Amino acid sequence: MTQSEPGSRAIDCLVNVHFGETEVQPKFMTKVRDDYFKGPKSMFDPVDLSELIDEMDEHGVVKAILMDNLAKPSVTARKFVEAKPERFALAMGGVNLLRPVASLRELTAVAADLPVAYSIVGPSFWGDGQYPPSDAVYYPLYAKCAEMGLPLCVNTGIPGPPIPGEVQNPIHLDRVCVRFPELKLCMVHGADPWWDIAIRMLIKYENLRLMTSAWSPKRLPDSLLHYMRTRGSGKVIFASDWPVLRQHRVVPEAKALDLPAEALDNYLYNNAEQFFFETQEQ
Repeated sequence: MTQSEPGSRAIDCLVNVHFGETEVQPKFMTKVRDDYFKGPKSMFDPVDLSELIDEMDEHGVVKAILMDNLAKPSVTARKFVEAKPERFALAMGGVNLLRPVASLRELTAVAADLPVAYSIVGPSFWGDGQYPPSDAVYYPLYAKCAEMGLPLCVNTGIPGPPIPGEVQNPIHLDRVCVRFPELKLCMVHGADPWWDIAIRMLIKYENLRLMTSAWSPKRLPDSLLHYMRTRGSGKVIFASDWPVLRQHRVVPEAKALDLPAEALDNYLYNNAEQFFFETQEQ
């Protein structure tokens, strides 16, 4: 496939290579694998760099963003970035929102030393799901990311694990977008069952994006696909959540969507390149 053909290039904006670093996965992770995604036992095996590169090459994935964590750095992710800096960047989670100063200093230092494409936070996954993104505990992180020009991804939609999900309703980002218009903000893991709220928010705020990580493209709702075909061509970003969903499944599914060539190229490559990499490369 030549570079001029629609969908010939992709950036996978959320890839997990750290699962195999944990000898025993938490129970909620195994439940997600077994009950929610019906995934194979090998989902949490250690990752071989050459095998991941082969899968990327087969499906035209020119870059991948690997999950990392300030509190528990991923040896595998950082090793892959060091080995292939032209192919990999990091997504940095683990900011301590209740004691933010030291944590944000570390985020600044890591982003100065390593290719960090974005920071990430999952409202359902910390603080027992009691802090929606509109809560002031997030404000130091918002201010720091805006100051750094570093995009921030926030989990939206009901999460797979059996943990509170209401805090991930995208309406909680409404006040955030108003108060932090300089912040490059991206909803992650879709927005189910609040897709229409997410789309309305995307229309309303120029600085907001949505990533379809952990969603099979063929399962995306018609309302989102209509938005991608029309006024939202530059707003929706592709990702797999590999190995939860493998590239050999989701890239062909994305290419099979009923999207114009330009919208498909934007979804698979251009939107991510512009949102996550353009500023850092200037």
